[in-house]
Amino acid sequence: MVEYYHSIPQSHPQPHPQHQNQGYYQPGCEYAQPEEEWDREQLLDPAWEKQQRKTFTAWCNSHLRKAGTGIEEIGGDFQNGLKLMLLLEVISGEPLPRPDRGRMRFHKIANVNKALEYIESKGVKLVSIGAEEIVDGNVKMTLGLIWTIILRFAIQDISVGELSARDGLLLWCQRKTAPYNNVDVKNFNTSWKDGLAFCALIHRHRPELLDYSKLSKGDPIHNLNLAFDIAEKHLDIPKMLDPEDMVFYDKPDEKSVMTYVSCLYHAFKNTQHAEYVPNVGILNVISIVNSVKPDDKTIMTYVSSLYHCFLGMHKSETAANRICRVLKVNQENEKMMEDYENMASDLLAWIRRWMPWLADRRDGMTIDDCRKKMDEFRNYRLGEKPPKIEDKGNLETLFNTLQTKLRLSNRPAFMPNEGHLVKDINLAWDGLERNEKGFEEWLLSEMMRLERLEHLAEKFRRKCTMHEEWSNGKEAYLTSNDWRQARVYEIKALRKKHEAFESDLGAHQERVEQIAAIARELNSLRYPKIIPINERCKEICDQWDRLGQASEERRRRLEEVEGITEKIDSLQLTYAKRAAPFNNWLDSTREDLADIVLVRSINEVDELLNSHNKFKATLGDADKEFKSIINIEHEIQKIIDGYGLDRSLSKNPYTDLAPTTLSRKWSEVQSSVPQRDQRLESEYSRQQNNERLRQVFADKANGMGVWLENQLEKVISIGMGGRGSLETAINQLKQIQNEIQPYKRNLDELERINQEMQENYVFDCKGSRYSMESLRVGWESLLTSINRTINECENQILLRDSKGIKEEQLNEIRSSFNYFDKDRVGLDEEQLKSCLISVGYNIRPGKEGDHDMERVLSFVDPNRMGRIPFDAFLDFMTRETADSDTIEQCIDSFRILAQGRPYITAEEIRRELPSHEAEYCIRGMERYGKNSNTPLGAYDYVAFSKSLYAI
Repeated sequence: MVEYYHSIPQSHPQPHPQHQNQGYYQPGCEYAQPEEEWDREQLLDPAWEKQQRKTFTAWCNSHLRKAGTGIEEIGGDFQNGLKLMLLLEVISGEPLPRPDRGRMRFHKIANVNKALEYIESKGVKLVSIGAEEIVDGNVKMTLGLIWTIILRFAIQDISVGELSARDGLLLWCQRKTAPYNNVDVKNFNTSWKDGLAFCALIHRHRPELLDYSKLSKGDPIHNLNLAFDIAEKHLDIPKMLDPEDMVFYDKPDEKSVMTYVSCLYHAFKNTQHAEYVPNVGILNVISIVNSVKPDDKTIMTYVSSLYHCFLGMHKSETAANRICRVLKVNQENEKMMEDYENMASDLLAWIRRWMPWLADRRDGMTIDDCRKKMDEFRNYRLGEKPPKIEDKGNLETLFNTLQTKLRLSNRPAFMPNEGHLVKDINLAWDGLERNEKGFEEWLLSEMMRLERLEHLAEKFRRKCTMHEEWSNGKEAYLTSNDWRQARVYEIKALRKKHEAFESDLGAHQERVEQIAAIARELNSLRYPKIIPINERCKEICDQWDRLGQASEERRRRLEEVEGITEKIDSLQLTYAKRAAPFNNWLDSTREDLADIVLVRSINEVDELLNSHNKFKATLGDADKEFKSIINIEHEIQKIIDGYGLDRSLSKNPYTDLAPTTLSRKWSEVQSSVPQRDQRLESEYSRQQNNERLRQVFADKANGMGVWLENQLEKVISIGMGGRGSLETAINQLKQIQNEIQPYKRNLDELERINQEMQENYVFDCKGSRYSMESLRVGWESLLTSINRTINECENQILLRDSKGIKEEQLNEIRSSFNYFDKDRVGLDEEQLKSCLISVGYNIRPGKEGDHDMERVLSFVDPNRMGRIPFDAFLDFMTRETADSDTIEQCIDSFRILAQGRPYITAEEIRRELPSHEAEYCIRGMERYGKNSNTPLGAYDYVAFSKSLYAI
């Protein structure tokens, strides 16, 4: 192509007028993504166009001069396509197709198309750039084409760390100029206006060419001229920029500056400092040119010097990048370790604060104390605990992520402080759960016990009061000596009266037995005020024994005498015999009608209603009995009045029950019946409401329970994997996580219903197999399972990407792991061994196989948790072929920066590393003091490198 170009006479036709519809290019490679189109607004700025014309013309000439030619006007000299093809041959080092002969327009278009086809063959996608625009001399399209060539052949291959192209070039400038004052490179326009950035780049690589300390930020024209003159004279970089344009324009053209800086990058990329560049004087240029066969030893000596010079610079940059990466990983790991310890301490402190409260189950509390404790427990369950459940999940996620990052960065596993292991936290949490469940059951049982105690105590007091009313004066009566002065008929009366008393005494036997039975039950239920109960019961029982003995003694004495048998006596006796049982029946009936209605189900209410209805059916007979007894008294009064007897005889000697007493009690019974009806009906309504609560809770609990089981099965199925990518699994899990949030309202509604049931003392629900506790555990298990599975997938993605594992390989390993992990809690040692054999890993027989398994377990289960998760198993399967940083690589990197010495100075660290990482190294390194010849400011990088991997 070069020979052909020189064989064709050159001409410079005038460019055609620029077209109105100008094309725009769109690079198709990654390096050109920031420049997706030729900026219309910028091209319309004449100042920017002027800068680009000069810069791009100078850049093209810097390459065309290698072929002995150049251009003067960028819009016209590329019209025929010959110099464009020549430029591409020079900068690429590859031959292009032979150009067409002739000067016709179609010949020129054909040559330009060959150049464009070559550019597209290098992966550059040209948008709206056609050969006709170039042939017609369209300056803007020509500038766009040249900028595309610069991007492809001058900037694309620039890479720093993990960045490339424009960002890589910008990062290279920032690193090289970081130690210099008044230089802050943030872009490719305003950051270069004062010229200090250009001077800093030159001084960094060729400090002998200028004295940076004498430069001033206030003299930008001088700084720019100095940098451009030095670059032209010593670096063979032509002047592509005008200092005046750089200074006086608010925003210099970015593409022009990038073009010039890329030339500096290529000029410096394979050079060391000036003192390390070999002296060209060791070769005699004239003797090499004139000699038919120059001396090969001399040539080899000079070339080897160049090789070691360039190799040293490359090693320094590689070493600096490696150290930065190591330091960044260590800083991130330290931060995560500190976060884990703080979160673990807070969670354990919260658990220790609540454990004594939940374990406090002392006796002697009142019903109000129990209700207060229940309110505090509900506040703990609904307000205190849910945030801590989330903290516990976040803590496990942080621990797993940290261990994964440590394995991937070839660091030892993280061992938390004593008592802060995930296992310790889980044990403390399990203890809290056990205390919580037992506490709730105890508290509900205690409330029921105290309710029962209060009812029994009230019943005991009421029965004792009625007995004391009945027994009042009975002892005095039984021990009186009135029979000594009585006549015969009076003796008979006393004898009959005593028979009636004994009948009454037998009727009261049941009541005394009930009093004793209630006292025994209060003792068995540990009633707090049992001492007064026992004292009162003992007093009544002792009195009853005395009454029995006194009654027996009086009956024996009265049998020894005779009495009269008058009719009045007989009637009075009849009255006493019938009135006493009836009075006892009245007392028992009043007591039953006044009894508190305490039931737990609607069936018990039905039983009470049936009993009450049967009782009401007997009221007619009772009314007849009452009237019959009253009629006896009327008859006695009639006899006394009829025979004009003494009114004192109307007093019934056989009983103290006056008709007025029976009438009063009978009236109380009649008025108590409707009151009892009302209480039973109210209780029936309350139990109906309780049945409704049971049914509503059962319906909602059954729906919620089945839904929770289905969601948990979906999460487990996704976690098993094998049916898609890990990213798809994470998206599915996050979708489930978002979809289940509205169902929290259903759980809250069930909590409200459950609370209402407890307030109404409804503690069972036979219509559902799901209790409120099981639903809470199910909801918490679902949230925990989703978070844990997402974390496992994210760790697997991190491991997959860092190891370069294909999705098919990952699915195959996961399938083998899931086959043995039946219960989804990780593999034990035997399951791990079987799984390794299934994927083709060689486990030798006998004791050698035991040693193989010990080595495997030291990688996959360093903390001896007893269970191996999938990410640890996957890491082991791939880590032996992984390319990871080691202590030796880190030490070798520092040794390169120290030029082979066993120590490194602070100046060398600051020169080769970014400022933040440099200061981190200096703070962490110890002084190097092996001998007296060691200079001041020397640091021991070997010990520092070892400390990085001992975290």
